[in-house]
Amino acid sequence: MSKANIYNISINSINKSKIDLASFKGKKILIVNTASECGYTPQYAQLQELHDNFKDKVVIIGCPCNQFGNQEPGAENEIEQFCQINYGVNFLLTEKLMVSGEQQHPLFAYLTQQEKNGVGDFTVEWNFNKFLINESGELMQYFPSAIEPLSEAILHHFE
Repeated sequence: MSKANIYNISINSINKSKIDLASFKGKKILIVNTASECGYTPQYAQLQELHDNFKDKVVIIGCPCNQFGNQEPGAENEIEQFCQINYGVNFLLTEKLMVSGEQQHPLFAYLTQQEKNGVGDFTVEWNFNKFLINESGELMQYFPSAIEPLSEAILHHFE
């Protein structure tokens, strides 16, 4: 029996256009809950470098969230401008969303609940948690905030 995948989950870009996750079949996807005013915010630079160096193998998706320390208070256009101006971000950003709690977005429900992802239960407790999806849309691995995008723990999946 195969694990469930993310391809049927609906999510919008930061500009409110639909992101078709199924269009990424055959590539890995790294999903990261992000915030512009966090101690981990400089990880945007590493996420962009990962995107630049491995875009033929992995899709980076940043998911702005304001649930932790009110560290993503801006409107979506402000978030997008901040990311572009300060870190040159041109990888995908989603609309601002909830990654935990009663209003948790279905994408993060899949990523954090073993009954949905078949891998494990994970708690998003802060910004810049990372979830690696395989080429078939299945969760492969979870990385907490402190694991940097260019760490060997993540890079070895793309080399």
